[in-house]
Amino acid sequence: MYKKLLMGLIIALLCLSPIAAANWDSFAGGVDHNAYREENSDFVTNLWTYGMGSPIHSSPAIYDDYIYIVSSDGILKAVDMKTGEEEWDLDLEAPTNSSPIVHKNRLYIGCEDGLKAVNINTHKIIWDYDCDNVASTPFYYEDVIYFGSDDGHLYGVNTDGKVEFNKKLDGELKSSPAVVDDTIFIGSTNSKLYSIDTDKSNNWEFTTGDEILSSPSYVNETVIFGSNDGNVYCLNESNGKLVWKEDLSNKVISSPTVDEHDHSVFIGSDDGNLTCLDTRDGTVKWSHHAGDKIQSTAALKENLVAYGSNNGKFYVLNKYTGSEEFTYNPGTILFNSAITSSPVINGNTLMFGDDSGNLYSLNIEKYEVPGSMQLYYSLGILIVLMIVAVVVVVKVKGKK
Repeated sequence: MYKKLLMGLIIALLCLSPIAAANWDSFAGGVDHNAYREENSDFVTNLWTYGMGSPIHSSPAIYDDYIYIVSSDGILKAVDMKTGEEEWDLDLEAPTNSSPIVHKNRLYIGCEDGLKAVNINTHKIIWDYDCDNVASTPFYYEDVIYFGSDDGHLYGVNTDGKVEFNKKLDGELKSSPAVVDDTIFIGSTNSKLYSIDTDKSNNWEFTTGDEILSSPSYVNETVIFGSNDGNVYCLNESNGKLVWKEDLSNKVISSPTVDEHDHSVFIGSDDGNLTCLDTRDGTVKWSHHAGDKIQSTAALKENLVAYGSNNGKFYVLNKYTGSEEFTYNPGTILFNSAITSSPVINGNTLMFGDDSGNLYSLNIEKYEVPGSMQLYYSLGILIVLMIVAVVVVVKVKGKK
């Protein structure tokens, strides 16, 4: 009996531990870019807004009970997801547009002067690897951190900051790599998507019509990504042959989010549409028009897909139909700020940043959103305008 109880306790702990401190090893948390993590059983979703002080272009990472976010001026902050309060911050001493990843209490982030590793327990930089600007979000794979640089090199450094992999490619590598079964996929500004083994041997390269800033996703032995030539491409992972492509009419900077079970891929474009395609043949299932560029990458939870637009609005859609479940405009039109940072979801808590420098926490299940300072500013301006209008009317009547 005691043995059974002990085994049950061990199994329960093993089941809980990945959820309690699941690693966030890549851009949007995985090669499918779902940006979703199950919450702890005792987690309570709260509504809050947290001001970073400067624009947020980077996408957040989730680890334990904290969300890690970096502002464009290089200030890293750990924010409690329950309360929206800052736990600690760190000046990375260099601007960044890369997004952080977190693995076993270490955070890795690209900056203008290279890659930095941060101990999230001591809140200190433990090493940095100097190279040109790293806009590429790192990918943690078998104790090596892979990332691209503007110097055209694809790097892999171990957890001590020592180089394990260094391969010179053409162009600037701003796309974030995806690593699957010892194979690295990454796009370049020279219009090519590369497939490279972790032993540094080239598998293949595929040329599009323009720069590739979109980060590739992986599903069912295919690689899907967007190009600035306006197309979404799906390639065979083994030989790089084109499986299908779909023209979205304008630049595709957004990265694809894959729903493997529903054979769907969601991706935004600069023509202002979030488009849902069939992963098998590229057939358009539906398209949702936001009215402005969509450069953020969508997050996916159950039957919902969520994304932000440069028009300053955030959208939550039914993933099957593309119909709006709810929208949120924190800038209330007068103070709209572009949302290029990609959202993340922890249980029922959805979080995203915008160019105003604010980080927002929403309840995606109950469709509840926080109030924003911009709303109060808008109300203040409206009140002032009403007062001015009343004064003008009184003066005009007084002259008659």
